[in-house]
Amino acid sequence: MTTTIRVALVDDQALFRAGIKMLVGSQPDLEFVGEASDGTEGVAMVAEARPDVVLMDIRMPVMDGIAATSAVLAQAEAAARRPPRIIVLTTFDLDEAATRAIRGGASGFVLKDADPEFLLAAIRTVHAGTAVIAASATRELFEHFDGRSSRAASIPAAFGTLTSRERDIFDLAARGLSNSEIAGREFLSEATVKTHISRVLSKLSLRDRVQLVVYAYEHGITE
Repeated sequence: MTTTIRVALVDDQALFRAGIKMLVGSQPDLEFVGEASDGTEGVAMVAEARPDVVLMDIRMPVMDGIAATSAVLAQAEAAARRPPRIIVLTTFDLDEAATRAIRGGASGFVLKDADPEFLLAAIRTVHAGTAVIAASATRELFEHFDGRSSRAASIPAAFGTLTSRERDIFDLAARGLSNSEIAGREFLSEATVKTHISRVLSKLSLRDRVQLVVYAYEHGITE
């Protein structure tokens, strides 16, 4: 039995919200559970609707998507419940605000004019947690605004706690490979890869795979 993914949207454009609601509602495995027109409303809506995935506009009145992302995640942590995955929506492919949102806990970004099928795939991808949305675009985003000179010279002590196998898995995940791609490369089952990824995230205190990509980039662990 397929689990229905509960989706919510926070965006200040009524017409855009209507379009996304129709798109999500047309999918048998997705359910549209709530919408809000600014970040403050969005935080309250998420607390009530309990979506699995939140589509969060970056630029909104009252409270922007960066602050709202942090508030939603802090709210879930305070309530000791599983936080939703947050996909930030932006107009620009190289948007510094998107880097700040991802550092704040967002699970990836999608352009507002992206193909509808790409957005639907992004929702399913972050919910499954088995891959990173447009991993190469995410790395490009950080390279554009951070530059190599700002990357940390030393590798955190926590990275030294990874086993040899976990480091191999880390390296492949940091390059953006999905669980199935890593399984094929390493001759492992997807279940085993998932277990290794979970252990890596736990040891490095990372929320999800996009945080792993950023961690690898910022500490110069992989190219």
